[in-house]
Amino acid sequence: MGGTRAVALLALGSFAMGTDAYAMAGLLPDIGADLRVSVSLAGQSVTAFTLCYALAAPLFSAVLARWGTRTVLVTALVVFVVANAGTALTGSYAGLLGTRALAGAGAGLFTPAAATAAVALVPPERRGRALGLVLGGMSAGTVLGVPLGLLVAADSGWRTALWLITGLGVVALAGVGTALPPVRGAAAPSLRARFGALARPRVAVVVAVTFTQTVASLGLYTYLEPVLHRVADVGSAVPYLWVWGIGGVCGSFLAGTLVDRTGRPALLAVALLGTLGSALALLPWTGTVPGLVLLPLIVWGAVGWAFVVPQQHRLLAREGEGGAAAVGLNSSATYLGGAVGSALGGLALAHGLDARWLPLPAAGVALAGVLFHLTAVRALAGREAGSGHRDAGTEPHGTETDRRDAATDRRDAVTEPRDAATDHRDKDGTGAAGATAAEALERNTP
Repeated sequence: MGGTRAVALLALGSFAMGTDAYAMAGLLPDIGADLRVSVSLAGQSVTAFTLCYALAAPLFSAVLARWGTRTVLVTALVVFVVANAGTALTGSYAGLLGTRALAGAGAGLFTPAAATAAVALVPPERRGRALGLVLGGMSAGTVLGVPLGLLVAADSGWRTALWLITGLGVVALAGVGTALPPVRGAAAPSLRARFGALARPRVAVVVAVTFTQTVASLGLYTYLEPVLHRVADVGSAVPYLWVWGIGGVCGSFLAGTLVDRTGRPALLAVALLGTLGSALALLPWTGTVPGLVLLPLIVWGAVGWAFVVPQQHRLLAREGEGGAAAVGLNSSATYLGGAVGSALGGLALAHGLDARWLPLPAAGVALAGVLFHLTAVRALAGREAGSGHRDAGTEPHGTETDRRDAATDRRDAVTEPRDAATDHRDKDGTGAAGATAAEALERNTP
C-alpha cells in the first residue's frame, strides 16, 4: 500500500478519536440529566479523558515501547473501542469517569504513534501534509462525526451516540489492523527518552506553549454549549459545533501546506496562537448581531487545530531519533492542557461565573502563551549566543544543536527576513529544515 493510502488509514483512526473527544461537549447536558449530576460535574468526564491521555498514556507507551508502531496503533484502537462500549453501558457517574479515562489512554497511545508513522510513510518533502492529513482526520470528526452523534443523541439518547462512536472505532481498527504496512522504528519511546527530551530547553518551550494553547482552546470547548446559550441565546449547539469543526478541518489541512511552503513553523505557531486569543476575546461581544458569533467560532476552530501541525513539525524535523519522544510529550501537553482547562472552567461555572464571560480568561491564557514563547525564544538564543566563545570540545552535549535551533526559532518568531543561505533549496525542492528532517527520518522511511 502506498504511503498516501496508509496515512489515510491513520486519518480514519484520528476521525474516530476526534468524534469521541469532541462529541462529549454536546452530550454533557443529556449525560448530566441521565446520571443526575450538574453539567459542570459531567464536564469532569472530559477532564478524566484528557488527564488520562496526558499522564497514563506515556506510561503505557513506555511499557509497549518494543512492540512496534502497527502493534501499538492496533492496541490503542482496541482500548478505545472497549472504553467507549463501557461508556455506553455505564449506569453511574463513577463508571462514566472510569470509562472516559480508559478512552483517553487509548487516544493517547494512538495519536503520537500515528503522527510518527505518518512522517515515516511519506517522502520528507510531504511530511507537513501527512501530519495535516492525520490531524485533519481528527478535526473532520468534529465536522461530520460530532453533529451526527448529537443528532443521534437527540433522537435516540446519548448512549446510542456512544455506540455510534464505538462503531467508528471498530471500522478504524479493521483498517489499521489489516492494511497498514509495517513501519520501521519505535513508535513508543521510553520514559527515560521522554524526560530526556523534556530536559532540552527548546523542546520544553514548545511543549509549554502547546500546554497554554490547549488550556485556552480545548478547555473552553468543553463548555461551548452553555457559552453559546449565554452569548447568542442559541437553542441547539449542533450548527455552531459544525461551523467550529469546519474551521478545524480547513486549518488542519492548510497548516501542513503552509509549513512546507514557508519553512517557518515557529512563526506560524505564534501567529496562530495570537489569532486564537483575539478570537476568544471577541466571542462574548458577538451576540448583539445575529450570526456574528459564527466568525470567531470558525476562526477559533481553524487556528486551534492548525496550531498542532507546526508544533509537531518543529519537534520531528529537528529532534532526529528523539522526535517520537518529543511528539509524545507534546501530545501529552495537549491533553493535559485540555484537562486543566476543563477543570478550571467547571470550577468557574460552579462558583457562579456567567458562562458568557468564560472566553475572556481563556483568551488571556492564549495571549500569555504568545508572550511566553517570544520571551523564551529570545532568552534561549541570547544564552546560546553568549556561550559561543566556548571551545566545541568543552561544551556540554547538545549545546551546539541547541544554539542552532534557538537561533532558528528566534529568526522565525521575530519575523526577520530570511538569510539567502538559509533559504537555499536543494535539488528535490526541500529547504534546510527539510534536509534535516530527511536525514533524521531516513531510517523510518520504507
